[in-house]
Amino acid sequence: MKSTSILKSPILTEKANVGMQEGNKYTFLVDDKATKGQIKESIESLYGVKVLNVNSLKNRGKIKRSMVGKRAPYVSSDKKKAIVQIEEGKTLKIYEGGKK
Repeated sequence: MKSTSILKSPILTEKANVGMQEGNKYTFLVDDKATKGQIKESIESLYGVKVLNVNSLKNRGKIKRSMVGKRAPYVSSDKKKAIVQIEEGKTLKIYEGGKK
């Protein structure tokens, strides 16, 4: 897999922001078949930082129902997230807002 196809997008939630500020941890939405080693290699090659730790987890899709009309229930897609801890004192530019 290419390193660009492994990482889909950053996750910017309150919980992700707390991890980013307190533990230098960044959260990404990744490909379902990506391993921890592949995630580590792609972060290191794309951003030029040293990865200390990678935690990954899969979120199963939930059953969604529409209350409008008689639509059938459906299942949302499964997602895989990776929480990546990088070396102290480094940041990822994708998370930095504003102009410099």
